[in-house]
Amino acid sequence: MNAIELAIFANRINNVCEEMGAVLRRAAFSPNIKDRLDYSCALFDQQGRIIAQAAHIPVHLGSMAFAMRDLVEAVQWQAGDMVVVNDPYLGGTHLPDVTLIAPVFSGSQLQGFVANRAHHVNIGATSPGSMPISSRLEDEGIVIAPSLLVRKGTLDQRLLSQLSDDRPVARGDFLAQLSANGVGAQRFEQLVSELSEVGFNDAVAGLHNYGNRLAQAELAKLPSGQYQFSDCMDDDGQGNTDVALQVCLTISEQGILADFTGTADQVAGNINCPLSVAAAAVFYCFRCLLPSYTPACAGVFDVIKLAAPEGCLVNAQRPAAVAAGNVETSMRLVDLVLGALAQALPEAIPAAAQGTMNNIAMGADGDQPWDYYETIAGGTGGHAQAAGLHCVQSHMTNTLNTPIESLESHFPVRIRRYQQRLASGGQGLHPGGDGLIREFEFLAPAQVTLLTERRRHQPWGLAGGGPGRCGENTLNGEPFGAKQQLSVQAGDRIAVATPGGGGWGTRE
Repeated sequence: MNAIELAIFANRINNVCEEMGAVLRRAAFSPNIKDRLDYSCALFDQQGRIIAQAAHIPVHLGSMAFAMRDLVEAVQWQAGDMVVVNDPYLGGTHLPDVTLIAPVFSGSQLQGFVANRAHHVNIGATSPGSMPISSRLEDEGIVIAPSLLVRKGTLDQRLLSQLSDDRPVARGDFLAQLSANGVGAQRFEQLVSELSEVGFNDAVAGLHNYGNRLAQAELAKLPSGQYQFSDCMDDDGQGNTDVALQVCLTISEQGILADFTGTADQVAGNINCPLSVAAAAVFYCFRCLLPSYTPACAGVFDVIKLAAPEGCLVNAQRPAAVAAGNVETSMRLVDLVLGALAQALPEAIPAAAQGTMNNIAMGADGDQPWDYYETIAGGTGGHAQAAGLHCVQSHMTNTLNTPIESLESHFPVRIRRYQQRLASGGQGLHPGGDGLIREFEFLAPAQVTLLTERRRHQPWGLAGGGPGRCGENTLNGEPFGAKQQLSVQAGDRIAVATPGGGGWGTRE
């Protein structure tokens, strides 16, 4: 297969992922999927190595790229099967992210897999929105080991009812995921049929080889050496503060090693994460250094290795709670790796972005139960070429905001303020981007959980630039903690003021 044919092949399989995402979005019931786009789609080869992904959510896709191989080896696949899983210690991220995987056969020969991962706002946790202030994995909801949701083309209605708790919205989201994989598998089969099994496998091998060569060539331009950086998480929600993060990047002719030795042990709270989530953050940082035409295949990531002591914060062991590890610690790991890379590439790396997803989950039980979850945007860091961006989702999340009209039409909530948080970005030659303020007024009693970071430690600047402002959470104007679960009454207001990004450089 020549270079032009390989480029066409790469675009065709990427388009399969894009079509899967379009089906999932349009068929989903929940605002979290259809409006916020909290989902991801990807294709994998026979060994479970990623070969294509849409431009969806980095923390989903990087973790799947890291862990899918072990997951697919544990199942005896048959045509028409579809497996559901959310176990963070078996290839998942956190329990709300539910993954559906379908094999693709050509005759009796397994050719690869299609998969999608979507965030479910109710996965059976102890609090509405399934993002609790937890200390055990079991408190965070139903733990789904790899299970056949579809066996030889027949849907297990009993399992679907258990997973969705017979809630129409949840059931609809699961059916949307099934449909997305169905479309992906059809397109995959068509491509194999067109190219032949041998031709398709040759194309996949060529893609991995090309991606590996390209990554090696580009990363070889990085200055060799060891680069260390330290940071810390604000707290774990269970009384532990200033939880240490440490990385040492070794760049050599052999490739990249990200060693997290020195990072704190796993903690009582839920900011722990499995190694697959740490891998997603590392892969993301180095992928940002590669050309835009780099294929999204496993060959690209073969040059990057991870080391982390078992039982540390970023290689947590069962039954550690992980709900915030996927959303908060992953963001801070990006800061950590970029902080180390800034020593090697001072003109190419931006200052810290907001360093949090500002998670807010809410809902109520009763005659008309409801659940809602969202992440809230903030500022990105300034860099050598320009100022940071205002009020955007960054790094490990690639979701949209929920439109106010959608939120208010679905739930007993009113948005009182949604505005730029002026002067929250760090000062500098190229200032950091501003965060925002989003204020919720509750029209009925509800339970609310916030999982946030950068409320105590500011996003750092670079090259003499100033730090971004810390975020702040308030209830009726009174500040409260970064990680908090509380009851609200009709008329209460919660405002989330998100951090700005760090500034870059000093003004003349």
